[in-house]
Amino acid sequence: MRARWTGAFQIAAVYVGTVVGAGFATGREIAEFFTKYGSIGFLGILIAGYIFIYTGTKMMILSARAQARTYEEFNRFLFGRRLAPIVNIFFLVMLIGVTAVMISGAGAVFEEQLGLSRLIGVTVTIIGASVILMLGLKGLFLVNSFVVPIMIFFSVMLCVLTLADGSIQPSMLFLPSTVSMDAVLSPFAYAAFNLALAQAILIPVAYEVKDEKVIREGAVLGGLFLTLILLAGHISLLALPNVLTYEIPTAELMKKAASGLYWVFILVIYCEIFTSVIGNIFGLQKQINAYIKLPNLLVTLLICTLSVIIGQFEYGTLLSYLYPIFGYISLLFLFLIWLAKLNKPMH
Repeated sequence: MRARWTGAFQIAAVYVGTVVGAGFATGREIAEFFTKYGSIGFLGILIAGYIFIYTGTKMMILSARAQARTYEEFNRFLFGRRLAPIVNIFFLVMLIGVTAVMISGAGAVFEEQLGLSRLIGVTVTIIGASVILMLGLKGLFLVNSFVVPIMIFFSVMLCVLTLADGSIQPSMLFLPSTVSMDAVLSPFAYAAFNLALAQAILIPVAYEVKDEKVIREGAVLGGLFLTLILLAGHISLLALPNVLTYEIPTAELMKKAASGLYWVFILVIYCEIFTSVIGNIFGLQKQINAYIKLPNLLVTLLICTLSVIIGQFEYGTLLSYLYPIFGYISLLFLFLIWLAKLNKPMH
């Protein structure tokens, strides 16, 4: 029983660590998809949380039953042999694009919060990722199992401190606000985008674990953790006027709410970004190795180099344009998982 729950927690930690990338950790992603819509954003988070729990679990169970080792094999099962190659190219581009956003976000933390060169942040991230990924899946579990509990603690703490200092009132969460089509679609686009990305990591993990009970418990636990962090982040960000003008709004909040813990929180934000970087690169490694056998270290360095080139654009600009576009295109992926039957055989 203990081994089963340990395995479930490791899956949950990888699930959370993969989703909470640069935009999530810094607060920009939560602000873009939820907080800017006011009270409607609160309802959107509950919808997105349900999708993370239900669809994330179903995706991993489907892939385990299909014995898919990579997201390419899973998409062949989901989309069919003709459409899958096109979808896989899109996901490959999306993964590289988002990895670029992550690495750019790491550079932004060093530049905006530490006053150091962006290049130093990028270099530290690449070297750290290369070292961890030499351990393979074990390294992925190790880092996420350590970082995710700390991340949850700080997210909840920031929320409590923000409420305690009177910056916002709980009633603000339920005030009526204007409903737009973007606000309605936002939770679906957000969850679809993140699940489409997470498949690159969760599919190989489900293949390695194989035990459906462990997979189910881990996916549900991960979805619950994600919902908790989203809610805590949204409540905190309501206290920050003009939230979208900040590259790293959560850091600004911590500076006001608990300045003594500010530098610790900056480290937590960086670690959150780092977990997503290694998760994305791990998924890309598995995919690239399915086509051509190259040393993992070489693949890591090639992916990082390409990401750095793309990441020359400003982090906030990349996130604002790339994430919503990827999100809406990923809705088809989400829809097909909902339609898929668990007993559907592999093509």
